[in-house]
Amino acid sequence: MRTAPRHRRMWTMHEPTIGPLLRELRESAGRSQGELAALLSDSADRPVTRNEVSRWEGETRLPTPYWQKHLAAALEVPVADLRGAVDRAKAKRRLQQREEDQPEGSDVQRREFLGAMAVAGLAASWPSITRWTPGRRLGGSDVKRLLSGTARLRRLDDFLGGADTYRLYAHVLKETQALVKGASCTSDTKRACTAVIAEQAQLAGWAAFDAGMHPEATAHYETSFEAAKEADHAALAGNALAFLAYQQVTFENPSVAMATASYETAEKHATPRVRALLLERMAWTFAVAGQPKETEHALATAAEVVHLTDDRPEPDWVFWVDEDEIKIMTGRCWTQLHRPLRAVPILEDVLSRYDDTHARDKAIYLTSLAHAYVDAREIEQAATVTQQAVELATGVGSVRPAERIQKVVHRLQPHRALSPVSSVLEAAANLPTAR
Repeated sequence: MRTAPRHRRMWTMHEPTIGPLLRELRESAGRSQGELAALLSDSADRPVTRNEVSRWEGETRLPTPYWQKHLAAALEVPVADLRGAVDRAKAKRRLQQREEDQPEGSDVQRREFLGAMAVAGLAASWPSITRWTPGRRLGGSDVKRLLSGTARLRRLDDFLGGADTYRLYAHVLKETQALVKGASCTSDTKRACTAVIAEQAQLAGWAAFDAGMHPEATAHYETSFEAAKEADHAALAGNALAFLAYQQVTFENPSVAMATASYETAEKHATPRVRALLLERMAWTFAVAGQPKETEHALATAAEVVHLTDDRPEPDWVFWVDEDEIKIMTGRCWTQLHRPLRAVPILEDVLSRYDDTHARDKAIYLTSLAHAYVDAREIEQAATVTQQAVELATGVGSVRPAERIQKVVHRLQPHRALSPVSSVLEAAANLPTAR
């Protein structure tokens, strides 16, 4: 591990926000607030006062990207350190605001507390999984530990959003890449470790996507695809393409060719649940592209293969794929195609069994049901369902529920004279986002 300069410390996973960090760096450099202000004024093309430095350290104001760059140069630290500390300050503010908005002991507070504890626990335990010495030879037991650790990390996504998990996932991916690059092993072990990298890159990509960090998500998915090809792992390569296709749909630019390629890449080697996952994602692309026949065929095939048995174990990254998952996607696809008579019964049935602890996902699925109700001209029912989605989305570190809710709200606006609609419009206006 690199040794830090004496005036700096090595930051842990429990890193400070920008105020305490600036104060520590400034004091370690032996400068007063006025001296730092003078140094910044000399290096920048605009003046800064001691009071402004004080505001930054007290976090009554956060330094802009312009001043982050000059502060990093003056304090001799990477600008990424300061950018990350600003992000943490923003997250702290959001959490404080949510706590103020929520009654003491509410479900949102409990979810955020348990989520923070889970992230902290896994962050603390991960180094023990990947710790190694230069020249160490990796073997099958190391691959098992990496897979086990990755599975534990994956379970966080059941309850937390990408804004909560991305930094941890990206950190673990970087650690594993360094581990595999620096160690010696057989070709089979190298291939297995590279497949783990493909899995972890998909985790990081999904978290970035969920947090609205689309360039980072794309980069991780492409890393995953290349690693999967290097590992000769067709199923993971297909899943990486499926993630990229799903992201394209988000930009309302569905790539049917990419979605089809994702399934064709993996089909011959995939286990039943992997096939079902890729088929349902392909169906979603068909639905957004306005192709009902192709959508129905992909969904029907997914519903069949999810029940098939296979001698091979299913990979952990499809642990959540089951009959209800296919039904949810079926309802969402028929909503997308404006077929409410087909969508509503399916979504009502599945969501009646869907636990509120999966707050992000349930909020998103409820917006599909709300859209279907609007299409069916059941406006008050649509407003009631949207209100439930708003309540679940509060406190979730994901941009996606709020984005989906706003699209429903736009369709409800003409009916604001109705009491349930006016109530949900007011509630949605106060919905915090993840970034």
